[in-house]
Amino acid sequence: MRVQIHKDKQALGKLAAEEGAAAIRVAIAEKGHAAIIVATGASQFEMIDVLVESDVNWSCVTVFHLDEYVGLGIDHPASFRRYLQERFVERVSGLKEFVPVNADAEDLDAEMLALGQRIAQESIDVCFAGIGENCHLAFNDPPADFETKLPYIVVELDEDCRRQQMGEGWFSSLEEVPKRAVSMSIRQIMASSKIILSVPDERKARAVKNALEGQVSNRFPASIVQEHADTVMHLDQASASLLSA
Repeated sequence: MRVQIHKDKQALGKLAAEEGAAAIRVAIAEKGHAAIIVATGASQFEMIDVLVESDVNWSCVTVFHLDEYVGLGIDHPASFRRYLQERFVERVSGLKEFVPVNADAEDLDAEMLALGQRIAQESIDVCFAGIGENCHLAFNDPPADFETKLPYIVVELDEDCRRQQMGEGWFSSLEEVPKRAVSMSIRQIMASSKIILSVPDERKARAVKNALEGQVSNRFPASIVQEHADTVMHLDQASASLLSA
């Protein structure tokens, strides 16, 4: 994997988006279409703002997203489906397909089965993601399941994760933050041809150090990307501040 350190989060977002857009264009040129994963959260704001303006034929692109809170409706301000609809889907021209995680479905098992069947039809060209303050990847909190072959799983959110969601302003109290979510699994993320991680802010510095400089461990879920053939982690000066080198 590669690590790139930028002067600030705006430069981070720009370079991460440009690298991802280039990979999408290559996939379209080679196959006629591309399938990508787009993450949510505060860490992705700058990257998405550049990506939606990129020179990409979005009519050839299918988009999956990583995770969603169990039971949270799309009308809730913290809904990740809402986030992607407003910040991505509605801002690109003629997107081929957006495959949402409807984690408020009446039959959640059937929803997850359908999601698994749909993503199995694609080879994911680019996964855009971040990592959490507790080093989670998607909503795979520690200790993460590195072994399951299921594409999507229901996970329990730990308190550190839930406090991060509250701290970013998505919820007004810890009690409001759901305790469960549907998350794309570690193995499904790792099956992506390219992983682009956008990780700004000092509050992520400890997680970055654990992900990059520690041993691969499910106690630090994002450390698994050390084993991926084509991952780049884009950092700013703040998030890189605890790295040894």
